[in-house]
Amino acid sequence: MNVIKALRLAIILLGTTAVAAHAADTSSIVIDAQSGNVLYANNADELRYPASLTKLMTLYIAFNALERGKLKFSDKLKVSATAASRSPSKLGMPAGTFIDVKTLIQALIVKSANDCATVLAEALSPSEAEFAKLMTKTAHRLGMHHTTFKNASGLPNSAQKTTAKDLAILGAAIYHHFPQYYHMFSLTEFQYNGMTYKTHNYLLNDSLGTDGMKTGYTAASGFNILTSAQQGNYRVIAVTMGHKKVKERDEDVSKMMEISLHHMQKNSRINTATLKSAINSSLKSHKTTTAYNQTNNHRHR
Repeated sequence: MNVIKALRLAIILLGTTAVAAHAADTSSIVIDAQSGNVLYANNADELRYPASLTKLMTLYIAFNALERGKLKFSDKLKVSATAASRSPSKLGMPAGTFIDVKTLIQALIVKSANDCATVLAEALSPSEAEFAKLMTKTAHRLGMHHTTFKNASGLPNSAQKTTAKDLAILGAAIYHHFPQYYHMFSLTEFQYNGMTYKTHNYLLNDSLGTDGMKTGYTAASGFNILTSAQQGNYRVIAVTMGHKKVKERDEDVSKMMEISLHHMQKNSRINTATLKSAINSSLKSHKTTTAYNQTNNHRHR
């Protein structure tokens, strides 16, 4: 059984009850990236607004287009008036100009540029609305059955919803289906038009071994993150959503991954109840020193 199918099964066993997008608590999940086994879950099936985590599906489809020859990194795509009008975060490209696919992908990962998401969407579909339908169809095919996309960027839309466990499926799909592009999620900066843009993800390259993937925020969604870390032969993928503060979000996801990786290295067979108790105890105390605390910059958007 491949990892995506295994993750689907593990997620089904968690339960599938969906609740309001404005749930009071946060939603989190940690999975073993190799087996797809769920190591930890808390409110992981609650509907949430994905914010810029939406761009991971845009990237998944773009990676697929690259592999199928529908796009090349060197292709120059035209910036439409619609793309140019997108609200920040953006590169601010004028309508009628052209930008290469590689820079667009880097801008989605590092800058979380909404205008770049629309450029890619319009290149791969007749319109961004049609691309969103493709995003939703792709999500359901992967097993993300509680996910609906309405745009390529994650800009606010009350009908655009997902769950932490659905996003874990997406993270695993990117990692396993497109390993040749996964390294791009570790980019901390890129250059465009004479300017250097730096990442919003300050967990990258910490002592835990965090190497991707994406952060997101809107007022309605709170602070979200989908990330992954590897120590030795063990890798986890973690999602946490709905945090009021970015520092709390990053500290919590770092603790979830750190404790999960520690248990994986010490035990050939994970007791998920013991692991959940250890994580919950750590999250409540907020006293554990984590890899996040060893980063130098706590700024974020």
